Amino acid sequence: MSVLKTEALTKQYGRKETAVLALENANISVERGEFVAIVGTSGSGKSTLLHMLGGLDRPTSGKVLIDGKDIFTMKDEELTIFRRRKIGFVFQAYNLVSTLNVYENIVFPIQLDGNEVDEAFVSEVIQMLGLTELKDRLPGNLSGGQQQRVAIARALSTKPAIILADEPTGNLDSRTSADVLSLLKVSSQKYHQTIVMITHNEAIAQMADRVIRIEDGHIVKGGEESHE
Repeated sequence: MSVLKTEALTKQYGRKETAVLALENANISVERGEFVAIVGTSGSGKSTLLHMLGGLDRPTSGKVLIDGKDIFTMKDEELTIFRRRKIGFVFQAYNLVSTLNVYENIVFPIQLDGNEVDEAFVSEVIQMLGLTELKDRLPGNLSGGQQQRVAIARALSTKPAIILADEPTGNLDSRTSADVLSLLKVSSQKYHQTIVMITHNEAIAQMADRVIRIEDGHIVKGGEESHE
């Protein structure tokens, strides 16, 4: 069963003469444990698609189903809770809390939900991402690559149904980018974690299990294929 599926997902900005169709009838399907890259040039609609996959923006029409649930049937407060529990985000901007140390940043979403931290799992993630020696540091004392690793650990810590990564290496140099992408791939394999990453970089996309290509708001390749 697909962990993520869209049905005729459409997003229009503006009305009548000023209307802009950012996404039209997008149908994609992602299996549990898949690492999928969504590739497109600037303005192709990939960020619009990702924001709707994550419930950050509502579509004009169509559906997004995560674990079989149509997320846009929920009211805003219910959707916020669902998003926190089911979706992990890794953005180009690391979005770490500057006053919290590395460990506190990683477990923050769990505590925000009032849940107990699975210390053994979090420790395993921290070790895998090479953050053990950095647990007590504040974000301001970390390099860009280290901050992005913290963001990945934070996304994994809640054991989400899906991780959405928006140009996760956009602020990193090529060597650090390769390291971060390798860690994402290892995370996908080790924890059978579903990851959907958007990028404009073809070389980066090739590290994924499958590439979905988007042009001018239309899925032109790979949307419904499943990874063997």
